[in-house]
Amino acid sequence: MIPYTVNIKLAARTLTGTLNLQNKTAVDWGWQGLIAQGCHSSILIIDPKTAQTIQVLERHKASVVKVKWSRENYHHSLSSPYSLRLASADAAGKIIVWDVVSGMAHCEIQEHTKPIQDMDWLWTQDASRDLLLAVHPPNYIVLWNGDTGTKLWKKSYAENILSFSFDPFEPSNLALLTSEGIVFITDFSHSKPPGSGGKKVYIASPHSSPAHSKPAAAQPTGAKKALNKVKVLITNEKPTAEAVTLNDCLQLSYLPSKRNHMLLLYPREILILDLELSQTVGVVAIERSGVPFIQVIPCAQRDALYCLHENGCITLRVCRSTTPSPNETGKTGFNVQELVYDLRSQCDAIRVTKTVRPYRVVICPVNENSAALIVSDGRVMLWELKAHASKSYSGLSSGLPPLYSPVNFCGTPLLQNQKCIPDLSLNTMIGHSLISGVDSPRPLAGQQEVHLKFLLTGLLSGLPLPPFSLRMCPPLTTKNINHYQPLLAVGTSNGSVLVYNLTSGLLHKELSVHSCEVRGIEWVSLTSFLSFATSVPNNLGLVRNELQHVDLRTGRCFAFRGERGNDEPAIEMIKVSHLKQYLVVVFRDKPLELWDVRTGTLLREMAKNFPTVTALEWSPSHNLKSLKKKQLAAREAMARQTTLADAEQSSVESSVISLLQDAESKSEMSQGISAREHFVFTDTDGQVYHITVEGNTVKDGARIPPDGSMGSIACITWKGDTLVLGDVDGNLNFWDLKARLSRAVPTHRGWVKKIRFAPGKGNQKLLVMYTDGAEVWDTKEVQMVSSIRVGRNVNYRILDIDWCTSDKVVLASDDGCVRVLEMAMKSASYRMDEQDLTDPVWCPYLLLPRAALTLKAFLLLQPWSDTLTMDITHVDYKEKDEIKGLIQEQLNSLSKYAYSLNRAQNCLYNYWLFGDESDLQFWTVAAHYIQSFAQSCQPSGSVPEGQTPAEGPQSSHLDICHDILCESSFFQMFQLERVRLQEVKRSSYEHTKKCADQLLLLGQTDRAVQLLLETSADNSSYYCDSLKACLVTTITSSGPSQSTIKLVATNMIANGKLAEGVQLLCLIDKAADACRYLQTYGEWNRAAWLAKVRLSPAESSDVLKRWAEHLCSPQVNQKSKAILVLLSLGCFHKVGEMLHSMRYFDRAALFIEACLKYGVMETTSPHKLIGAAFVDYAKLLRSIGLQQGAVLWASRAGEAGKELLDELCQTESMGLELSPTEEEVDNSLGNVE
Repeated sequence: MIPYTVNIKLAARTLTGTLNLQNKTAVDWGWQGLIAQGCHSSILIIDPKTAQTIQVLERHKASVVKVKWSRENYHHSLSSPYSLRLASADAAGKIIVWDVVSGMAHCEIQEHTKPIQDMDWLWTQDASRDLLLAVHPPNYIVLWNGDTGTKLWKKSYAENILSFSFDPFEPSNLALLTSEGIVFITDFSHSKPPGSGGKKVYIASPHSSPAHSKPAAAQPTGAKKALNKVKVLITNEKPTAEAVTLNDCLQLSYLPSKRNHMLLLYPREILILDLELSQTVGVVAIERSGVPFIQVIPCAQRDALYCLHENGCITLRVCRSTTPSPNETGKTGFNVQELVYDLRSQCDAIRVTKTVRPYRVVICPVNENSAALIVSDGRVMLWELKAHASKSYSGLSSGLPPLYSPVNFCGTPLLQNQKCIPDLSLNTMIGHSLISGVDSPRPLAGQQEVHLKFLLTGLLSGLPLPPFSLRMCPPLTTKNINHYQPLLAVGTSNGSVLVYNLTSGLLHKELSVHSCEVRGIEWVSLTSFLSFATSVPNNLGLVRNELQHVDLRTGRCFAFRGERGNDEPAIEMIKVSHLKQYLVVVFRDKPLELWDVRTGTLLREMAKNFPTVTALEWSPSHNLKSLKKKQLAAREAMARQTTLADAEQSSVESSVISLLQDAESKSEMSQGISAREHFVFTDTDGQVYHITVEGNTVKDGARIPPDGSMGSIACITWKGDTLVLGDVDGNLNFWDLKARLSRAVPTHRGWVKKIRFAPGKGNQKLLVMYTDGAEVWDTKEVQMVSSIRVGRNVNYRILDIDWCTSDKVVLASDDGCVRVLEMAMKSASYRMDEQDLTDPVWCPYLLLPRAALTLKAFLLLQPWSDTLTMDITHVDYKEKDEIKGLIQEQLNSLSKYAYSLNRAQNCLYNYWLFGDESDLQFWTVAAHYIQSFAQSCQPSGSVPEGQTPAEGPQSSHLDICHDILCESSFFQMFQLERVRLQEVKRSSYEHTKKCADQLLLLGQTDRAVQLLLETSADNSSYYCDSLKACLVTTITSSGPSQSTIKLVATNMIANGKLAEGVQLLCLIDKAADACRYLQTYGEWNRAAWLAKVRLSPAESSDVLKRWAEHLCSPQVNQKSKAILVLLSLGCFHKVGEMLHSMRYFDRAALFIEACLKYGVMETTSPHKLIGAAFVDYAKLLRSIGLQQGAVLWASRAGEAGKELLDELCQTESMGLELSPTEEEVDNSLGNVE
């Protein structure tokens, strides 16, 4: 158990409230595992796992309109460390790139002064990790270097650009959503702006479509007919004015789960387009009574959509598999009508009002099974998707085909003790989309039917709408240090009081105290306070006053003034004396009341002729000490008396003493005795009155005449021998009571609203609030220390102020935030690692770069010396204890850690924890192909455990989101199905022609001929198509016809008709030549596609290897993609070499180890690759301080590792401190510069 310590130093922080309408789209969930959200001009960083705000970034002057985390799509090492980098853009056109851990701005970018419409980091990070594309209104896209803030290029377009979307499969494709339609750019590159103006297509409004004329759910036939009538929604001509509503399309996004598909979102439907045809292939429509969409997020791991509706409900729709379900297997497979997205789960809606509406939803990109809903009132609702397995086949009851769990994780079935793996991510919850012809419609052994449901796992709520009144609890003293909590009470406009613990910044209690706006709060102890509220005045100017006493420990509230309070003048202020004995209540047009706080009794209601009070303050001087001395003397006398007297008498005396002791112990303030206290107040003429209160006697003291230089006094404060008065003209008057001097200082800032002395003995700092800001003064020197002014250094008005410690102030402002600031009052972000968080946060990005790599290696290399350990002290790790402690904190925050995984599973799992995009992709593909090549190497008789021979090939294949990396058989069937769907949906000659071309390339000649013969006689291509149909049907494999066709094809290609020539070559089964021509002419993607669907494995492998070489070339620079392509071909040795040459030592060593374990790489492989890779990994481990790991890997390297091993053993025997030398770290960083 950690000993409870009081943290007296509070971190500067911002408590945020409701959002601005411009913040609507400013939210992002990064691969780093954190959510960034714009709130007015600040940016909150939220940890979704523990639902706490861990950083607030302040530097923008205008409202934040967009935030984007940088991608983690690269290999991390000492030279390219883990970092929390965020770009934010505001309504004044400024973009700031942040280093989130330190809270500092990396660079600031400004091009125009209009709000940034959209921005995103480039996802391919092989060439550079710092590129940021932004849309500057009205029609510019600019590519920036986010590290230096330099502009790389700028390009303008004819229409206003609303947003853009990158193609997740092809970095050179970009789609812009403009006010009139869509612009497709196919030559996007970081080195130069797009050359052409892009290809424009216009969107005809779907509202003219009959999808609305009938409720979609009425009867399937009706709905299907209606949807089939949705004719071309995408045209190349500009539609007529009536047919198009310009700003109707809410969003456009590429689907990351299928290549060349895009979705368009409208309030009442989602259209799925196939971009090869520019044709709608699926519609998700809402029936008439349904709730319209606001936003949709397509998933990458499975073909699924998260949709946000206007009532705050999040729904998950999963694309229906095309394999007929078991009860339909008899029918033909040609029943694909369109893509259907079935509703699989939905969360509860929120109560939508005029001020409370859902803004945006974000999905965790790493696991795609957690969602965060941002609500306009500042709430963040964290939902998690959970899968429940059910044994029975219940697909018929819901009418939907069932969803099944995946067969295995990373190629191996799960064990009993790995129950936390299925909840990891969307692709471990539900299996891949099944495709007829490849997958069996019945579930395989070990597959269970799953049902999905949303669970609310976290909720963050902000402050309500301003105005606020603030009061910090009494200051920390030596007496209360053991149980002190820095609590701030915030009174709100709806009558509730929120109590925040400023150590963590979390809401401690929310108490509904009043029925109208809270006007002021005064603490009467560390755990109780008084608060007052006044209702709206009636026509006589009278109000209902509420003065409540609240006990925080129990939450009990009671009306302090009893029945009083109806129809009387409003309370102006309440002031509690220093010893918390007495309370003065000041009214607007009525004499003040004096109460005893301890008993809750009214001591005095002043006479009618009592002067009107403009300002009042209790004196810090009192006679408690002298009273205690007297009491002690009396007690000693009593004690002496008792010892002398007889038994009878002593019983009476002892009861008196016990009463006295009781009275003394009743409270810290010794309720038994009433000390004498004083207060001063001023009247409308500026005269100062002095009044003494002792018990229930009230005496009038001296009066001091007004100071001629001061106007009407607005506030007074008193500490020690200094009394300060502030007036409505902005003058401050400092009185030194000891030296009997007064000094007036004009501040020229207008009405002094409030003045407060800082807590702490001898601390003479003073906080002053004006209508246009605040200042801190030093009363000893009588000079200003710091100042804050609206319009000059901040853009918010200050509503209330207070001190929260002796050197920090707290300000409430009209942008709905409460800020804790240093005395200099510069609104600054704080360092994340200096914070006291209630719950530990798992975020390796917070560690120093070297420590983060150590943590990763520590987890990757489990088990250490054959024991699984989550304690870094069990390992030989030489490092400063401070850093060790931070690493251990991270390990402790991993509550559920999956043990006993094999090497590939462990890599995948740990990279999932770190949110390493490139490693995750690499290990998903690597684990799959290592496993499948290992199975095909096995003699046919033996079958790996847990699988029947028949199940082998189809037990698992990569999902189609891996596109060209999938197995050829699966890829081929997917393409066939896609063409069938295109065929059903085609609506013009253009479409039919494209379908026929695709069918010819896929080798489906009979179907292609049917389509060619459909051409109508009045079409100009009628003759050509008819001849083509004859040609396709009569092609024989006789020598002469083949050579003629080949000659014609090569001539066509030479004369610029590449597509037609390739078709002819495919007709005569010369697809390999066709691929070669495509590659020669730079159509690399098309060639890879054709090789996958038409060639034998050996031929296709040649084509893809050439493609991989091309991807590695310096002008293309997509080595990471090349590695994935080689993995899918089983060139494991080449992959090992490439990883090693790219200095990815950890990835190379772990990959080679996995290959050796599965027997897909020879131990005697040439070039000494294995030894070299293992030695370099050992050196890397040594440089990050993991001695034990370094020894292990050096010993695995055999001969090559001998020298290193000796070095390591020597240093160990000498017992040297092994934190790496500066030189070594420099060497490992050397490859950056």
